[in-house]
Amino acid sequence: MSYKDITSKSILKAIVLDMAQYLLDMPLDSAELLETETQRVEDRRADLVVKARQNKKEFILHLEVQNNNQSNMPLRMLRYYTDIALNWPGYEVIQYLVYIGKAPLAMPSGIDRQNHFYQYHTIDMRQLDGSQFLKQKDPRAVVLAILCDFKGWGKRSLVREILRRIAELTQQNESHYRECVLMLEILSQNRDLTQMVKEEESMISDFKLEELPSYEIGLEKGIEKGIEKGIEKKQIEIILKAHAAGLNTAIISQITGLSEQEIKKICQ
Repeated sequence: MSYKDITSKSILKAIVLDMAQYLLDMPLDSAELLETETQRVEDRRADLVVKARQNKKEFILHLEVQNNNQSNMPLRMLRYYTDIALNWPGYEVIQYLVYIGKAPLAMPSGIDRQNHFYQYHTIDMRQLDGSQFLKQKDPRAVVLAILCDFKGWGKRSLVREILRRIAELTQQNESHYRECVLMLEILSQNRDLTQMVKEEESMISDFKLEELPSYEIGLEKGIEKGIEKGIEKKQIEIILKAHAAGLNTAIISQITGLSEQEIKKICQ
């Protein structure tokens, strides 16, 4: 298993309650993470298995996160089901396959044969409205928007809004902010947006450039040059911060809409 897969699954374990509420429309009163491992020829471990409580009902919730289409997925899910049911007899087992891959979903949600019928729920993240996640108050839930249907959002504007919401919700908690940004970078790989995430994140870094005397001098000069061209002060500040963070003029031009020549003159 790759570093990316290990990291993705460990992060998703931390937001199992969020996933149940926002992905499955199943708000839980509690969720206790259970470790699962069955010794066969090899070790088999389901991704996320929790003993959940909703109102007075207790049950086992199994969430399997899948990055790519696999023809044997229904058989794998069935094997997970029997393992879980044998380990926790007496509990109802509810299973969800959460698909976050790049390619369109092409896996069935069960097995339907003459003498055998088995089915589980499938969630295709591409089909969900990302706006519902942007509205949440938990920044980890906000991050999930990167996997969803953008619903009219441009790619860069959505990435920018996700990062803005993360910064707003984590406020002065630097470690929590970095944790959420790391999660965003990892999941954005499945939408080919990792570079864009890094570019936008550098724009809103909490490193206080404006507190440096050299920045104040540069800002004054940049504002003078920018005002002469009719550029707003706020936009000039963004340009100078992006330049100081190491973004090249081509990227800054794409973000601000100004020409590279105009940007170079402001940053000189």
